Amino acid sequence: MSAQNPYEKFLDGRPVERILELTPNKVAICLAEIGADKSTVQPAPGKWSPAEIVAHLADCELVFGFRLRQTLAEDHPIVQPFDQDKWAATYSGISAGEAHRVFSSIRNWNLHLIANALPAAASRPVSHPERGAMTFLTIVETMAGHDLNHLVQLERIAAQFA
Repeated sequence: MSAQNPYEKFLDGRPVERILELTPNKVAICLAEIGADKSTVQPAPGKWSPAEIVAHLADCELVFGFRLRQTLAEDHPIVQPFDQDKWAATYSGISAGEAHRVFSSIRNWNLHLIANALPAAASRPVSHPERGAMTFLTIVETMAGHDLNHLVQLERIAAQFA
Protein backbone atom coordinates (compact mmCIF):
# COMPACT_ATOMS: atom_id res chain seq x y z
CA MET A 1 0.00 0.00 0.00
CA SER A 2 1.39 3.39 -0.94
CA ALA A 3 1.50 6.28 1.49
CA GLN A 4 -0.07 8.44 -1.21
CA ASN A 5 -3.21 6.27 -1.39
CA PRO A 6 -4.07 4.62 1.93
CA TYR A 7 -7.03 2.89 0.23
CA GLU A 8 -4.99 1.25 -2.54
CA LYS A 9 -5.44 -2.18 -0.92
CA PHE A 10 -9.18 -1.99 -1.64
CA LEU A 11 -8.72 -1.53 -5.40
CA ASP A 12 -9.67 -4.68 -7.28
CA GLY A 13 -8.29 -4.16 -10.77
CA ARG A 14 -11.41 -2.59 -12.28
CA PRO A 15 -11.07 0.83 -13.89
CA VAL A 16 -11.31 3.37 -11.09
CA GLU A 17 -13.71 5.53 -13.10
CA ARG A 18 -16.11 2.55 -13.24
CA ILE A 19 -15.90 2.04 -9.47
CA LEU A 20 -16.68 5.73 -8.97
CA GLU A 21 -19.60 5.54 -11.39
CA LEU A 22 -21.16 2.49 -9.70
CA THR A 23 -20.73 3.49 -6.05
CA PRO A 24 -23.81 5.73 -5.62
CA ASN A 25 -26.11 2.94 -6.83
CA LYS A 26 -24.37 0.34 -4.66
CA VAL A 27 -24.75 2.62 -1.65
CA ALA A 28 -28.46 3.00 -2.46
CA ILE A 29 -28.85 -0.79 -2.60
CA CYS A 30 -27.18 -1.17 0.80
CA LEU A 31 -29.36 1.54 2.32
CA ALA A 32 -32.49 -0.13 0.96
CA GLU A 33 -31.39 -3.44 2.49
CA ILE A 34 -30.64 -1.77 5.82
CA GLY A 35 -33.87 0.23 5.87
CA ALA A 36 -34.45 3.79 6.97
CA ASP A 37 -35.43 2.68 10.48
CA LYS A 38 -32.01 1.06 11.04
CA SER A 39 -29.87 3.55 9.14
CA THR A 40 -29.08 5.57 12.27
CA VAL A 41 -28.16 2.52 14.36
CA GLN A 42 -24.47 2.10 15.09
CA PRO A 43 -23.40 -1.47 14.27
CA ALA A 44 -21.08 -1.48 17.28
CA PRO A 45 -20.05 1.01 19.99
CA GLY A 46 -17.89 3.76 18.50
CA LYS A 47 -18.68 2.78 14.91
CA TRP A 48 -20.50 5.01 12.47
CA SER A 49 -24.10 4.27 11.59
CA PRO A 50 -24.98 3.74 7.90
CA ALA A 51 -26.32 7.31 7.76
CA GLU A 52 -23.05 8.62 9.18
CA ILE A 53 -21.00 6.57 6.69
CA VAL A 54 -22.97 8.05 3.80
CA ALA A 55 -22.68 11.57 5.25
CA HIS A 56 -18.93 10.96 5.45
CA LEU A 57 -18.94 9.91 1.78
CA ALA A 58 -20.73 13.17 0.92
CA ASP A 59 -18.19 15.21 2.90
CA CYS A 60 -15.29 13.39 1.27
CA GLU A 61 -16.79 13.91 -2.16
CA LEU A 62 -16.70 17.66 -1.48
CA VAL A 63 -13.07 17.41 -0.38
CA PHE A 64 -12.00 15.20 -3.29
CA GLY A 65 -13.79 17.49 -5.73
CA PHE A 66 -11.97 20.51 -4.39
CA ARG A 67 -8.63 18.72 -4.49
CA LEU A 68 -9.19 17.63 -8.10
CA ARG A 69 -10.13 21.16 -9.14
CA GLN A 70 -7.23 22.68 -7.23
CA THR A 71 -4.84 20.23 -8.92
CA LEU A 72 -6.13 21.27 -12.35
CA ALA A 73 -6.14 25.01 -11.60
CA GLU A 74 -2.86 25.46 -9.71
CA ASP A 75 0.75 24.46 -10.23
CA HIS A 76 1.67 21.80 -7.65
CA PRO A 77 -0.86 22.79 -4.97
CA ILE A 78 -0.73 21.60 -1.38
CA VAL A 79 -4.07 20.16 -0.31
CA GLN A 80 -5.46 20.49 3.18
CA PRO A 81 -6.03 17.38 5.31
CA PHE A 82 -9.04 17.22 7.62
CA ASP A 83 -10.09 15.38 10.78
CA GLN A 84 -12.92 13.09 9.71
CA ASP A 85 -14.05 12.48 13.29
CA LYS A 86 -14.48 16.19 13.96
CA TRP A 87 -16.44 16.54 10.72
CA ALA A 88 -18.55 13.51 11.68
CA ALA A 89 -19.59 15.27 14.89
CA THR A 90 -21.93 17.38 12.70
CA TYR A 91 -23.84 14.43 11.18
CA SER A 92 -26.57 14.15 13.79
CA GLY A 93 -29.99 14.60 12.24
CA ILE A 94 -28.86 14.01 8.65
CA SER A 95 -30.80 11.13 7.15
CA ALA A 96 -29.11 8.45 5.07
CA GLY A 97 -31.34 9.44 2.16
CA GLU A 98 -30.38 13.09 2.35
CA ALA A 99 -26.68 12.24 2.62
CA HIS A 100 -27.00 9.87 -0.32
CA ARG A 101 -28.65 12.53 -2.50
CA VAL A 102 -25.82 14.96 -1.76
CA PHE A 103 -23.15 12.31 -2.32
CA SER A 104 -24.71 11.20 -5.63
CA SER A 105 -25.09 14.74 -6.90
CA ILE A 106 -21.53 15.79 -6.12
CA ARG A 107 -20.19 12.47 -7.42
CA ASN A 108 -21.92 13.05 -10.76
CA TRP A 109 -20.37 16.51 -10.92
CA ASN A 110 -16.93 15.09 -10.12
CA LEU A 111 -17.32 12.27 -12.67
CA HIS A 112 -17.91 14.89 -15.35
CA LEU A 113 -14.70 16.68 -14.34
CA ILE A 114 -12.69 13.45 -14.20
CA ALA A 115 -13.94 12.30 -17.61
CA ASN A 116 -12.92 15.62 -19.16
CA ALA A 117 -9.55 15.76 -17.38
CA LEU A 118 -8.22 12.24 -17.90
CA PRO A 119 -5.94 11.04 -19.28
CA ALA A 120 -4.30 14.41 -20.01
CA ALA A 121 -4.23 15.55 -16.37
CA ALA A 122 -3.29 12.18 -14.83
CA SER A 123 0.23 13.21 -13.88
CA ARG A 124 -0.51 16.75 -12.67
CA PRO A 125 1.34 17.04 -9.34
CA VAL A 126 -0.20 17.80 -5.97
CA SER A 127 1.14 17.46 -2.42
CA HIS A 128 -0.60 16.26 0.70
CA PRO A 129 1.04 17.30 4.01
CA GLU A 130 0.64 13.78 5.46
CA ARG A 131 0.92 11.64 2.30
CA GLY A 132 3.52 13.50 0.28
CA ALA A 133 3.70 13.81 -3.50
CA MET A 134 0.57 12.74 -5.36
CA THR A 135 -0.99 13.27 -8.77
CA PHE A 136 -4.46 13.97 -10.11
CA LEU A 137 -4.76 10.25 -10.85
CA THR A 138 -3.69 9.37 -7.30
CA ILE A 139 -6.63 11.41 -6.01
CA VAL A 140 -9.01 9.56 -8.36
CA GLU A 141 -7.58 6.21 -7.26
CA THR A 142 -7.91 7.24 -3.61
CA MET A 143 -11.56 8.11 -4.21
CA ALA A 144 -12.21 4.64 -5.66
CA GLY A 145 -10.41 2.81 -2.86
CA HIS A 146 -12.22 4.93 -0.29
CA ASP A 147 -15.54 4.03 -1.93
CA LEU A 148 -14.76 0.31 -1.82
CA ASN A 149 -13.69 0.52 1.83
CA HIS A 150 -17.00 2.07 2.86
CA LEU A 151 -19.04 -0.20 0.58
CA VAL A 152 -17.59 -3.18 2.45
CA GLN A 153 -18.71 -1.56 5.71
CA LEU A 154 -22.23 -0.88 4.40
CA GLU A 155 -22.52 -4.41 2.98
CA ARG A 156 -21.41 -5.88 6.30
CA ILE A 157 -23.99 -3.78 8.16
CA ALA A 158 -26.71 -4.74 5.67
CA ALA A 159 -25.90 -8.42 6.24
CA GLN A 160 -25.88 -7.88 10.02
CA PHE A 161 -29.30 -6.19 9.99
CA ALA A 162 -30.86 -8.64 7.50
